[in-house]
Amino acid sequence: MTGTTGLCNVKKAGSMLVLVLVLTGVFLTVLSSFVWFISNQNEVVNYRFEQQRATEIAEAGLNYYKWYLAHYPGDTSGVGTYIYNDPELGPIGEFTLSVASTTYCGQVASIDVESTAHTYVNASAVVTVSARYSQPTVAEYSFVNNASVWYGDSRVITGPVHGNQGVKMDGFHNSYVGSGQATFDCTSSFGCSPTVYNADGVYTTSGNATPGLFKFPVSPIDFAGLTIDLTDMKNSAQNAGGIYYGPTTGYGYLADFQSDGTVNIYRVTNTRSYWSYSSADGWTTNERNDITNTSFLATETIDPTCPLLYFEDKLWIEGEINQKVSVAAADLSSSAQTNLVIADDVTYVSGTEAGLLAIAEDDIDIGIDVPNNMVANGIYIAQNGRFGRDHYETSGSHGLPSALDPYVSRSSLTRLGSVVSNLRGGTEWTSGSTHISGFYSRVTSYDRDQVDNPPPLTPATSDVYVLQNWRLK
Repeated sequence: MTGTTGLCNVKKAGSMLVLVLVLTGVFLTVLSSFVWFISNQNEVVNYRFEQQRATEIAEAGLNYYKWYLAHYPGDTSGVGTYIYNDPELGPIGEFTLSVASTTYCGQVASIDVESTAHTYVNASAVVTVSARYSQPTVAEYSFVNNASVWYGDSRVITGPVHGNQGVKMDGFHNSYVGSGQATFDCTSSFGCSPTVYNADGVYTTSGNATPGLFKFPVSPIDFAGLTIDLTDMKNSAQNAGGIYYGPTTGYGYLADFQSDGTVNIYRVTNTRSYWSYSSADGWTTNERNDITNTSFLATETIDPTCPLLYFEDKLWIEGEINQKVSVAAADLSSSAQTNLVIADDVTYVSGTEAGLLAIAEDDIDIGIDVPNNMVANGIYIAQNGRFGRDHYETSGSHGLPSALDPYVSRSSLTRLGSVVSNLRGGTEWTSGSTHISGFYSRVTSYDRDQVDNPPPLTPATSDVYVLQNWRLK
């Protein structure tokens, strides 16, 4: 019996030893895995930490280039590798800058900067960030006016509105409305009867407006600074790949844009004379915006590297646009100011990065025989005049030719873009609260696509380059 018991005890001891060895092996395996996991996680954490520091260094590179542009505007030569010095730790890493620019007609429109950085602790933790620098332009606004203006209650406006003088805002709007004046006198010509003296710089008598978005006074926009050097535009059109047409002995030109990137150019050989009324000129027979005869000149292909058209005469425009285009009407050889007329719909080809900048030395007029529901996309700048449509009558001493009577009132005007007007204009005329001519409804929205990538030579509202389209690669 004793021998049998001893053998059992030996077997039990051996089984326990095996169990201990197995459990010890499992424990050591788990422990080693845990230690490996902790070590690996520590490396990951350290890598992420250095990567985050590299991101900050890369952003410092973007900030450096903003400083560089402030001192050397438009310069794209500030590339290379730079050491980043921490204020407390000294040199901790470096960033490398690469720069590319978008140019039109040899002039820089925007600058794309790519900054690649790493720390000295871990050179493999590389980060690249990129951004675009450009100067803010008038494309950020729905309207910029140098004179006092009234937006009627039939308007629907998307985007900021700025006036250097008083603003009467009675329309629907979804963004701020600013005035450069603290007060102005709201007279009957702005829908105030009797006159409201010392009205707020932005004032309303309508429930459509949102006074909480009114701001006054705000810093005026330097309108003289918005004007484009038309001599430079003419030179670019003649010598940098643009399209140039000189003065005519007729009435001007018609530019009909085609969806394939070409434009048909016509000489306007005859127009119709009729009565019209504007706030600046009163009743006049000088308006001849209705074309009755043209002569075909050429089909021009617009060069994407310099999509600039310059006409040294009065200009009518219409058609479909499939790229960024700038067009100007100015007669620099004459003391007379030159107008531009929107003769028909101006639209963008769907799916393209199209945009239009249209500049007139004087007025930008919306023609009389236009579509009932009109579309006029683009950034329109009346440098010395106004953007608008005159008032017309169907009878009496100022009556139109009978063929034009149906065009006195039109149903709607829809615009995607901006208006910059030196003088007061308008696209609807009322007597009291009654519509008498123009467009019954006006729907306007600033064009977000033009904010980030405006047409060539769009006027800047500031000399300071701003960062756009930040991306982490």
